Amino acid sequence: MNFSKLLFTTLFVLLFQSAIAQIQTDDVKELSTMERIYGGGNFSLGFGNITFVDISPLAGYMITPQFSAGLGATYQYLRYNNFDQSANVYGGRIFMRHNIMQRFFAHAEYESMSVEYPQYDDNLNVVVRREWVPGLLVGGGIFNGFGERGGMNLTVLYNLVHDNIRSPYGSPLIIRAGFIF
Repeated sequence: MNFSKLLFTTLFVLLFQSAIAQIQTDDVKELSTMERIYGGGNFSLGFGNITFVDISPLAGYMITPQFSAGLGATYQYLRYNNFDQSANVYGGRIFMRHNIMQRFFAHAEYESMSVEYPQYDDNLNVVVRREWVPGLLVGGGIFNGFGERGGMNLTVLYNLVHDNIRSPYGSPLIIRAGFIF
């Protein structure tokens, strides 16, 4: 196991152990199942030399008031206007989030994205390949609540297994802004 996978696994286990400890020690009011479920996601648009559309919904479950886990999906459309080419990227993720303080949280997730990228065949022709590319993302963020349950969050993540050729992200550093309801 390489260092980045070991680091991700360690963080994931620590977050999980923290949740178990809270479940055993928290003396909080009981929440109904519906009160524990939340949704949200990200939506991004970019225009210029590259047209970029990102739709990333998520659903989570508050295991304790400080700890939650959930699932998400992502669809990205990219159009490279100078080259008259486009690409579709899609996939899913599982995540765990631990509220460190009232507005700050730690975040860990595993994602798998189906990515198109050009590659040369044996005759030096460009062939577009599609592969599932994993991501192990760790980081944290800030949440600004408004209304009774909703809010906006800003999350900064680092992909421990970033692949410069196949990754859908231009950098191992990923910044997301989104809404929770």
